[in-house]
Amino acid sequence: MRSVLTFAAVALTTAATAVAVPRLSDGMEGFYDRVQEMMAAAPAARTTPVTPATQRDSSDTAANNRNMTIQRGANGHFNVEAEVDGRRMNFLIDTGASVIALRESDAARLGIHPARREYTAQVSTANGVVRAAPAELNRVEVGSLTVRNVQALVLPDEVLGQNLLGMSFLSRVRWEHRDGRLVLEQ
Repeated sequence: MRSVLTFAAVALTTAATAVAVPRLSDGMEGFYDRVQEMMAAAPAARTTPVTPATQRDSSDTAANNRNMTIQRGANGHFNVEAEVDGRRMNFLIDTGASVIALRESDAARLGIHPARREYTAQVSTANGVVRAAPAELNRVEVGSLTVRNVQALVLPDEVLGQNLLGMSFLSRVRWEHRDGRLVLEQ
């Protein structure tokens, strides 16, 4: 039997948030390698304070940086509207998810319709094992931040209550959690 690679943690939001850990198997090695290369080349999370663009002065040498501040919601989570390949959709920001996780219905809005045979990633959830299909998104925009060629997984709607903005996006921007806010900068 082939060894199974532990790929990452993907938190799934359902009535009671379910935690998922995708395990890669047959046919997934290339996808896993691309994500690992991307993660290794990504900038480290920022540990120093980030000044929001609206508060920068004209003498700031980093004025060309793009950033945005996201307030924590009443439920304690960070939610954001993003534009994915030209379509607006909502995401729960999940630093524990290795990749963006899309609901099948939202993936379909993007023209992504994986065949059943393309659901090659196994995702273990609190409700059991679920199959997911790897996908690549051309462009993901959150506010003024843009990341291209972003890895994602497509999961059935019944196991994923909300799209997750995971590390395949977040690792390619600088981010920090400060004073109940999430600051993203590029």
